[in-house]
Amino acid sequence: ANQRKYIEAIQDKDLTFGIGPAGTGKSFLAVAMAVQSLFAKQVNRIILTRPAVEAGEKLGFLPGDLQDKVDPYLRPLYDALFDLVDTERVTKMLEKRIIEIAPLAFMRGRSQPLSSLLMTPSGWRKMGEIKLGDFVIGSDGKPTEVIGVFPQGKKQVYRLTMTDGATVLACSEHLWQVKTMEDKRRNKPARVLETQEMLGNFRRNHQYRYELPLVSAPVEFEPQNIPIDAYALGLLLGDGCITGKTSPAFCTTDTELVSALEYSFAKINVQIKHKSANDYTISNPNARSKFGNVSNHLTDALRELSLLGTYSATKFIPKNYLYNSAEVRTALLQGLLDSDGGPITQAGRTCRIQYSTTSEKLKNDVIFLVQSLGGTANWRKRKAEGRAPGFANGREIPNRTDSYVLDIRLPENIKPFRLKRKAEIYEKFGGGRPMRFIKNIEFVGEMETQCISVAALDSLYLTDDFILTHNTLNDAFIILDEAQNTTGEQMKMFLTRIGFGSKVVVTGDITQIDLPRGQRSGLKEAERVLQNIEEIEFVYFGKKDVVRHRLVQLIVEAYEEETNNTETE
Repeated sequence: ANQRKYIEAIQDKDLTFGIGPAGTGKSFLAVAMAVQSLFAKQVNRIILTRPAVEAGEKLGFLPGDLQDKVDPYLRPLYDALFDLVDTERVTKMLEKRIIEIAPLAFMRGRSQPLSSLLMTPSGWRKMGEIKLGDFVIGSDGKPTEVIGVFPQGKKQVYRLTMTDGATVLACSEHLWQVKTMEDKRRNKPARVLETQEMLGNFRRNHQYRYELPLVSAPVEFEPQNIPIDAYALGLLLGDGCITGKTSPAFCTTDTELVSALEYSFAKINVQIKHKSANDYTISNPNARSKFGNVSNHLTDALRELSLLGTYSATKFIPKNYLYNSAEVRTALLQGLLDSDGGPITQAGRTCRIQYSTTSEKLKNDVIFLVQSLGGTANWRKRKAEGRAPGFANGREIPNRTDSYVLDIRLPENIKPFRLKRKAEIYEKFGGGRPMRFIKNIEFVGEMETQCISVAALDSLYLTDDFILTHNTLNDAFIILDEAQNTTGEQMKMFLTRIGFGSKVVVTGDITQIDLPRGQRSGLKEAERVLQNIEEIEFVYFGKKDVVRHRLVQLIVEAYEEETNNTETE
C-alpha cells in the first residue's frame, strides 16, 4: 500500500520524499518512474545522484577517471537502470547525457570562474564577491535574490563567444537555455544544455544552431540625478565640441536638433547662437554683466561630469547616465543615434541601426546601453591608415584615428530615433529582432570557480556582456538517493535547482546516517522545514514494506527495538 501511495505521489507532485529502511523499493521505484517519464517524453533527461560521503566527496585518491571513481557509490542506481532498460540502450543514453549519473558534489558544479562578472542593481560585481542574500539582475531586468552560493574549487573552463562578440567563461557542465531552429519552427519551449553538449556543434546548414535568450525588459537601475538632459548629452557626445578651449559648440544640418537642444538647455539658462554654416555656439546669455563675468552653466555641468576637455576620440558616457533608469538610458541612446547614427536599409531586409565613433570608450559605453535595454550590437574597426580623407570647405581632412562602426538591433518597444527623417525610415522598414547565437566554444584552462542559485522563477541571471545563464535543471527527472547523508546546505542547494517541467524524488533512511559526528542530516532538516508545504509529499516506509529477503524485515525490526530500548534507558 505504501509503495502504491509512493508511486501516486510521484505522479501527482513535483517533489516527493520517500523515507524508510533499506529494501522497501524507494530507489528502484523512483528510477522506474523516471524511465517511464523519459520514454513518455514528459522529461528530456534523467539525473541520478547520491552524496559520496564515504569518500569524503573528494574521490581524488581513487584510481581511474571520474566514472571509475564514482561507480562504486552509484552502483545501486546503475543496477536499477539495467533492470528496467536493456544495457545497450542505457549505454547510449549515458553517452548522449540523456541520463546523467554523478555524486551530488559533482552534479552541483555548474559554475563560472570567480573573475566572471555578474550584473547587480549597483553594477558589475565579480562572481567571487557574491554572497548569500545579495541581489543580481534576472531575465526580466529586475533584481533577484541569490539563495545559494557554492564554491566549486578548480575546474576546466571554456570561453563561449556569441555572434555579437559577447563572451563569457563557464565550466563544461554549466547550463544554458537555448532554442534551436527546430524548436522555433515547431513552437517548442527552450531547452537547457550543458556547455560540453554544444562543443563542435554550433552550425547547421550555414546557420548558427543555438540561440540564447536576451533580457526581456530593460535592466532596472536606481534613478540618479543628472546635470544635463540625457537626450541633449547624447547629441553633444555625437556632434558637440566640448574641448574646453572655447564655449561648447554644436555642428549639424538638422535644425530640428538645434531646437531640441534649445528646449533642453532652457532649464540651465544657456542659449544657442548660429555662428556660421552648420556651426552653433552654446553660451550663457548673461556671461558679461555689471557684476563681472558669469560662468557657462553647460560648461560647469560638463566639468562636473569630467567631460570638459574631451575630444572625439576620448569622449565617454558618465557612469551616472549608464547606471540610471531605462528612460534616461533610452533618451541618451536616442541623442547619440540622432547625431552619429542612422537607419541602414537593404532590399528585402529589415532596417538595421548603424552608429560610428572614433572613441573606443564611447563605443564600449554604447554597447553597454544597447545590451542593457535588451538589444545587441556587433562592431568592427575601420583603420585610419589607408582610408580616403574627408572634405571640409573643399579641402581634404585626413583620418587621424581609427573609427568603430556598430550595427545595432533593439527590441520593438525601444524607439532608436527622435529625429523625424530617421524615425520615418526606421518605422517604414522595421528594425528586426535582436538575436544572439553561440558562435564558438574553446577551452581556456583550469580556474577557481563558484556557482550560485537565484530566486527568479526561470532561474536566469545576467553575467558578462549581459549574457543570460542559469544553474537550474528544467524538464528533468531528478533523483537524490541516500539523502540522509546530505548536509543542510547540500539539500538546500539541490532543492533550489528544481526548474520548470522537472520532477524530483528524494529518498533516504534516517536510521543510517553516515555524516561526521555533530553534522545534521539535510534530509532531517528538510523534513522539518518543508513538512507543511502542500505541494510536497512525504511518504514513510516501515518494516512491513520491505521487499527483500524475509530476514531483512527481521533485521530492521531488531534494530528498531534496540534503538527504542536505548532511548528509553
